[in-house]
Amino acid sequence: MANLAPLASVEIPSLQGKVSDEEWKIRVDLAAAYRLVAYYGWDDLIFTHLSARIPGPEHHFLLNPYNLMFEEVTASSLVKVDTNGHPVEPTPFITNPAGFTIHSALHMAREDAHAVMHLHTPHGQAVSAHSEGLLPLTQTAMLIRGDVAYHDYEGVAVDLDERERLVANLGEKGAMLLRNHGTLAIGESVGEAFLRIYFLERACEAQILALSAGDNLNNPPQGAPEVTAQQGKIGLKLAAGALAWPALLRKAYRLDPGFAA
Repeated sequence: MANLAPLASVEIPSLQGKVSDEEWKIRVDLAAAYRLVAYYGWDDLIFTHLSARIPGPEHHFLLNPYNLMFEEVTASSLVKVDTNGHPVEPTPFITNPAGFTIHSALHMAREDAHAVMHLHTPHGQAVSAHSEGLLPLTQTAMLIRGDVAYHDYEGVAVDLDERERLVANLGEKGAMLLRNHGTLAIGESVGEAFLRIYFLERACEAQILALSAGDNLNNPPQGAPEVTAQQGKIGLKLAAGALAWPALLRKAYRLDPGFAA
């Protein structure tokens, strides 16, 4: 790290046609997710990560270049790394070891973790620091709350030993509040992971707004959170695959089609 120098350019040749069609589609989806995270104001300069696994026996996955802003990420600039976090092809970019620790743990342990998204938003961090975590105050929270796990803070995630505890704490759930740190979601596709982190972030934002308005809160009727959780479990995959993600992808192209280069 001591020998790093600023990038002279963020332009690199397109990889379209140089990787499989399947990998290229994943690259485009993941680059779109980076641009959308920036659009919604969820980025933290360069200090958080979205990743996607590439199908194949090598267990390679794509991670953001650590020296690019999220609105600069393109399909071709995403870095393909192995299970040790090392780039498998020449690249002018670097990756973040903390990002590798968290993402590699889940990619390697969960077969359904094709995509992993981790954010440091103020609302997500605030709820992660709340002793009761995510509360069933809104429909959005009730849709996702039953699928949310918790992991205690251990410092900046550079210790590979933490991977086992991350995996154990996530269990079979699809989202997590990293205590005093932020939010995380996995998915069988980039779209599914994005929609899951979107619901979690919106729920956290609404919780902080509701709690800041005072103590006179209306709690949902008994049984309603459980019913809503079941509805969320069914509806999220459908919305991600056929409804929300295709619409979000169109939005990403409208904002700046350059992400797909």
